[in-house]
Amino acid sequence: MLEKSLVIIFLLLILATLINCYLDWRLPERKGDEVTLRIRSWWGIVICFSLAISGPRWITLTFFTLLSFWALKEYFTLISAQYPSWLYLIIPLNYLLIGFNRFELFLLFIPLSSFLILATWRAFSGETADFLNFVSHIFMGWIMTIFALSHAAWLLMLPSINIQGGALLVLFLLALTESNDIAQYLWGKSYGRRKVVPNVSPGKTLEGLAGGVITTMMIALITGPLLTPLNAPQALLAGLLIGLSGFCGDVVMSAIKRDIGVKDSGTLLPGHGGLLDRIDSLIFTAPVFFYFIRYCCY
Repeated sequence: MLEKSLVIIFLLLILATLINCYLDWRLPERKGDEVTLRIRSWWGIVICFSLAISGPRWITLTFFTLLSFWALKEYFTLISAQYPSWLYLIIPLNYLLIGFNRFELFLLFIPLSSFLILATWRAFSGETADFLNFVSHIFMGWIMTIFALSHAAWLLMLPSINIQGGALLVLFLLALTESNDIAQYLWGKSYGRRKVVPNVSPGKTLEGLAGGVITTMMIALITGPLLTPLNAPQALLAGLLIGLSGFCGDVVMSAIKRDIGVKDSGTLLPGHGGLLDRIDSLIFTAPVFFYFIRYCCY
């Protein structure tokens, strides 16, 4: 089932590429526009993800480790701060806990232990100037780019789930998260009138939110029973949770970028911006979906 699902994704991407090439041929002035750049980036994203998700667990965990590393690095660049390199050591330690299936230690590691160590280290360094900003900036970076994001990797370690079943759960989560982003954008562009958070993200509308969530629920209803052990009601609820939490993640990242005064978090993915621009929704959907699966479905 995993292989068939990936084949379908590649076929959809090929179809999108062919349609875009046809439009470029009919409308030469649109060559190299944002849509073309986005499709090119999607090829890289899908190929990398397919290779990572198709292998053994350690490969998938390594992929998420690198994802967290780059996201944290981009976050530090975004807030224009130089921090000690040892702060990145939190990343492999976090994913080792996942690899050894130490869930209780994982829950304590970054939210509690790492925070206490970070705050104590900063205090003992004697640097009291900007103490609160320093500690809170690092801690929020850890929570977003490592702790929250790594919940997607935890789907591989659920009890009573084999490696392919866990990979399908990850695929289901990522597919719905990205579908939700696209659906909310399209519904908002087509029918959006009432702003939800105009001071944070003027493009977000109530119509886009509602249309995106309903679309995500329908996709979940169709794909959930096929890819996962979820039944129809559970799949619908999963779609609802992913739709709402994905919207919240997008808005929170928009608030961070507005506070800093930038449009994109980076230039890693042409047409998309930075890595954080692409995974902002996943930062919220990953933990929400993981705990829904862990405590409500197993």
